[in-house]
Amino acid sequence: MPADFGVLFLGDIIGRPGRRALDTFLPGLIKKHAPSLVIANGENAAGGSGITEDIGKDLFMHVDVLTSGNHIWDKKEALPYLEREPRLLRPANYPPVNPGRFAYVFQAANGVKAAVLSLQGRVFMEPIDCPFRRADDEVAALRPVTPIIIVDFHAEATSEKQALGWHLDGRVSAVIGTHTHVPTSDERILPKGTAYITDAGMAGGRNAVIGIAREPALQRFLTSRPQRFEPSRDGLFLSGVFVRIDPATGRALSITREVLAEDGHEK
Repeated sequence: MPADFGVLFLGDIIGRPGRRALDTFLPGLIKKHAPSLVIANGENAAGGSGITEDIGKDLFMHVDVLTSGNHIWDKKEALPYLEREPRLLRPANYPPVNPGRFAYVFQAANGVKAAVLSLQGRVFMEPIDCPFRRADDEVAALRPVTPIIIVDFHAEATSEKQALGWHLDGRVSAVIGTHTHVPTSDERILPKGTAYITDAGMAGGRNAVIGIAREPALQRFLTSRPQRFEPSRDGLFLSGVFVRIDPATGRALSITREVLAEDGHEK
């Protein structure tokens, strides 16, 4: 059994700039950490909202599993792709009539298995099924397969994210928050061995409003009128976490936050 199992988790990829940030920074992170598994949230990878099959195929040249959230449904052409691609996950607590899978068991080159589970919050978001109860059911089903379980909790409220972290402490290897696009500095190992962070952040334009070009975002707040939002191209930025896990027990050994950026000015 290997000494540990490394998971690199990257925050929401925002449009083409986010994909460029992945191209720019991911090779260095892989060289630094040599992860067994690379996960990214891909729900905003197509123009800042949704995903397409072509973009998904491109991202799978860099990452092993893509998680998502409420924007996974924004591009209608993604629906048949969700049916065909088991590594592209939608949140487990949407009604079962929806296409796609919500969990994936990855097997590393050394034979170690790790499960990835996608969940979505309900506070300030869609009134879908309870993520806590769905987490109980899905984690119970996954633990006989592998003790290594990584949860992407795509949620708005910090309180809901922290609550799920405590709810799953000792039953999963990591609870990693996404959705707000702002990396938090509260990474820690909870008492029973689960790695936790409220939000992994994003990949995209740094000098922006959560990855969106500044001017239309400002006009939306100043005028309260609808605006056409586009991903910012101003300064590349990528954030996420690297989690080391004991493959025998599934307990997290460490969690390290990664925030990489380069200066740039929109042209």
